Amino acid sequence: MTTLINSDLPDLTLISRGKVRDIYSTSSPDHLLFVASDRISAYDVILQNGIPDKGKLLTQISLFWFHKLGQIIPNHFVTANIDEMPEEVRKYKTQLDGRAMLVRKAEVVPLEAIVRGYLAGSAWSEYKKSGTVHGIHMPEGLIEGQKLAQPIFTPSTKAEQGAHDENISPEQAAKLIGQDLYEQISTAALNLYTTASDYARTRGLILADTKFEFGLVSEGSGKKLILIDELLTPDSSRYWPLDGYKAGGAQPSFDKQYLRDWLVSVGFRKGLESGPPGKEGQGWIIDEDIVKGTRQRYAEAVELLTK
Repeated sequence: MTTLINSDLPDLTLISRGKVRDIYSTSSPDHLLFVASDRISAYDVILQNGIPDKGKLLTQISLFWFHKLGQIIPNHFVTANIDEMPEEVRKYKTQLDGRAMLVRKAEVVPLEAIVRGYLAGSAWSEYKKSGTVHGIHMPEGLIEGQKLAQPIFTPSTKAEQGAHDENISPEQAAKLIGQDLYEQISTAALNLYTTASDYARTRGLILADTKFEFGLVSEGSGKKLILIDELLTPDSSRYWPLDGYKAGGAQPSFDKQYLRDWLVSVGFRKGLESGPPGKEGQGWIIDEDIVKGTRQRYAEAVELLTK
């Protein structure tokens, strides 16, 4: 197994390098090349070493969901077949095969569209303090990991690279992007989550929460909303095994929580993003057994969802 930390496509123009994806322009003015690297981040920190084949596993999951949920809302996916991509991309087939997508260009909506069906993560932290989730008042007496009476739309800001997303209320989100667009996005996100969650349960998985991203493309004299970025991967979603689920505490997961827990256990805390105490500036390196365990969880999620 090999690990691709950074893609190297010298004949293409690199537009951005995010926590996981490298995005390139192509000779087609209407399309971009998305490359899923094997980088992994936790708490908005990119770890120094990656997870072998993680980008390929993420791409498999996104492609599965783009196909399965395409009837709910159009998405930006065009092709994952390198031979169908522009000529300047095809020369890098060996590097890109299995981890690249040609996608439609879109105007990115500056909102993380998070849907939660269970009380976990930052939602649980907020609820313990104030009885709210993203400013939404919730019933009293809920416990960690509990299934909510119905899924809720809990947006956050879409921060620049290196900054932290900020949880905001639905009212703040509507003010940020406009009421009409907010309603379109919240409706689509809830429909996507509900459909995906119902399917996941048939495969022995609980989809506790997930994050969608949306964009706008020109259509006629107006603009049309489409789904962009990755879709329902363990990087953007919280998957739990259905077997053995019991509310009242943290759940075993197929997402990055395993890595986050390890990172905290070895001393990570806010203010130490650049490296361990005494090694600031060197970054964080994942122990080999954690690399293997993380990859195993990603691979298992692919197997359960798609096979």
